[in-house]
Amino acid sequence: MDRMNELIDIINEADYNYHTLDNPTITDQEYDSYLRELFEIEEAHPEWVREDSPTQHAGGKIIEGFEKVTHKIPMMSLSDVFSESELIAFDERIKKEGINPEYMCELKIDGLSVSLLYEKGKLVRAATRGDGVVGEDITHNVKTIKVIPLKLKEEVDIEVRGEIFMNKKTLEELNEKRKEKGEPLLQNCRNAAAGSIRQLDSKVAASRKLDNFIYHLPDPEDYGLKTHSEAIEYMRKLGFKINPNNRLVKNINEVLEFIEEKGKLRPRLAYDIDGVVVKVNSIEQQRKLGFTAKYPKWATAYKFPAEEVLTKLKDIIFTVGRTGQITPNAVLDPVIVAGSTISRATLHNEDYVLEKGLKIGDTVSIRKAGDVIPEVVEAKVERRKGNELDFVMIKKCPMCNTPLIKKEGQVDYYCPNDKCPARHIEGLIHFASRDAMNVDGLGDRIMEDFYNFGFIKNIVDIYNLKNHKQDLIRLEGFGDKSVNNLLDAIENSKSNSLEKLIFALGIPHVGAKTGKILAQNFNTLDNLINASEEELTNIPDIGGIIAKSIREYFDNTDNLEIINKLKELGINMNYLGKKIEKNDNFFGKTFVLTGSLELFTRDEAKDIIESLGGKTTDSVSKKTSVVIVGANPGSKYTKAQELNIEIWTEKEFKEKL
Repeated sequence: MDRMNELIDIINEADYNYHTLDNPTITDQEYDSYLRELFEIEEAHPEWVREDSPTQHAGGKIIEGFEKVTHKIPMMSLSDVFSESELIAFDERIKKEGINPEYMCELKIDGLSVSLLYEKGKLVRAATRGDGVVGEDITHNVKTIKVIPLKLKEEVDIEVRGEIFMNKKTLEELNEKRKEKGEPLLQNCRNAAAGSIRQLDSKVAASRKLDNFIYHLPDPEDYGLKTHSEAIEYMRKLGFKINPNNRLVKNINEVLEFIEEKGKLRPRLAYDIDGVVVKVNSIEQQRKLGFTAKYPKWATAYKFPAEEVLTKLKDIIFTVGRTGQITPNAVLDPVIVAGSTISRATLHNEDYVLEKGLKIGDTVSIRKAGDVIPEVVEAKVERRKGNELDFVMIKKCPMCNTPLIKKEGQVDYYCPNDKCPARHIEGLIHFASRDAMNVDGLGDRIMEDFYNFGFIKNIVDIYNLKNHKQDLIRLEGFGDKSVNNLLDAIENSKSNSLEKLIFALGIPHVGAKTGKILAQNFNTLDNLINASEEELTNIPDIGGIIAKSIREYFDNTDNLEIINKLKELGINMNYLGKKIEKNDNFFGKTFVLTGSLELFTRDEAKDIIESLGGKTTDSVSKKTSVVIVGANPGSKYTKAQELNIEIWTEKEFKEKL
């Protein structure tokens, strides 16, 4: 028994030095010899086997299924940002709370989140994130990961959180073996890691050579720790593997420098990353900032720009939107882009397809715009085999077979049939969507069900849904609470500001931003209804096509009848935000903000510009009127100088007000 205990200490120390510190202290031959000796002792005396024995890393336990685990402290996800300006806005929101933060920057590993629970220094449970509240018990597989200590260097009760992942080289070696056996290849490191962790047989997980970094201590104050960086160092001392690329920085500009540096390093890393996590370092400041319903306000994840991959364009199909607009859509051979499987992508309109020269059967490159929306970048013409099919625009609506129309000067085709079922459902979904009337609980699937059941046939019916309360409660998946929540959300939407209603009505060419411009300029829906085309086109950003579309919408008596019914139901018809005060320094001009502002937050500056008749965008172009620069401006400032665009300091911006 003494020799067994001695061997466990020797091998555990060797594992820690090799896997966690990347600093081998004994040879492979010595390691194998010690491990073989330990196996022999344990085989002869199975009653002696310790939970923290390195033999437990080898796997062998098979379970029937994964048990549910409730996290004592929820495992929340992070908000995402995709640009420098969004990161600066995150920093400004924190400073608005009277906090001048230090930040911890960490590489965002593309893997699987895990919670590890220890009692008196021994691993007793490992669980997935799940939905953040309830995860799955994966202890039998996590015990096979050599960098995760089965016993800590202190006998402490603690929960830590981190990321399980697979290294790029491990995936290559694994796929080489699978190829030899004729087995399907694993698509990427993240899927391979997640699939390994979800094996019922722990020997399979053990063979996958998974890795792990620990990055979070949920309750640092319990251990007398005042900062996240102190918590990281404490977890390192306990024996956990910590990413050496973490860095504590003093301000948002150093965050941006870290992101640029690690973005260049990304291809050379041994593992996949898809961004950088930025956390306020002070625990006291974290507590002050608190949480939204979904995310901590003191942390965010910056996502790197999209990657491009190749796949086959199998077909082009057509969908009907809420305005009757016909949209061609690419049907693709499923392909992994930035961590998710893509099989469809919008092709916008006929001109878009023709300009890109797409043919059915083409090999095309795909990327995610903002790492979110899949888009077709181009056809790889050099890969054509001669059997590709030309794109042909349809002539009739795919839903109701009505001949399509194309209005003069426009690129889109439309189904003119007001009774087309596809138009109705899409219009109803749009009306209730977040950027429109924001009726929480009335999503796509539920709206389709309510339409098919006959509860909602037009937008007025949404506000009369309360008359069907008992019928709704009887539906599968519904009950008193969910129905009451839905009816409350519908009632609350009545008090939305006018711009929400204008956008929700689904007037062709009128988006959320145009809706706000119209609301700011006309203040009431009646004023907008009575506006002439000339009055509309006098407003910056309202061109002839939009003006004509607005007039056609309000000249339709059916639309006016719907609006009158909405008035009777108590829907607000007035603009509740700041009214536009015309200021010649701003009215009709386009502004770009760059760098850190000190006198205003970025959101405040944008609101002020819009309230004076200007508009803001994120990118500098020849159409930009003015670039407003704060401290440490980035590439937008340089581009403004190259294009000879007017540049204001924050002080000059204030003077212009």
